[in-house]
Amino acid sequence: MKLPIVVSDDSKEPIYYQIELQIKTLIVSGQLQAGTALPSIRALSHDLSCSVITTRRAYQNLENKGFIETVQGKGTFVKALELNTQIQIKEEVVYSNFKKAIEESKLMGYSLKQLKEISDKAFDDLKKGENLE
Repeated sequence: MKLPIVVSDDSKEPIYYQIELQIKTLIVSGQLQAGTALPSIRALSHDLSCSVITTRRAYQNLENKGFIETVQGKGTFVKALELNTQIQIKEEVVYSNFKKAIEESKLMGYSLKQLKEISDKAFDDLKKGENLE
């Protein structure tokens, strides 16, 4: 299985964290269901052109946090998450993405007032296009 993960050497976030966050997002969004087999550490590191050590660290962190489990001789699988955990992680991921976008925008010279205007416009555009409430 090839995971839809993209890592960037230009990001401030370490590559292992980028991998961890994206797999976590795939799990809590339901794109990776409980019991789904993940690629081996070697296969994923090959797909992402990164070190096996980097990929191993991401998998270890995910296992320590209860998102995945490794079964000796069988592979690594997505674990079932409690609903409260899923909700909490979704919120953390969205918050992290918003915060990152704001920090990057401030580096480009935008004020918080300008960012609010841009975000209001983006929300308005989404409401028009998708009828979100």
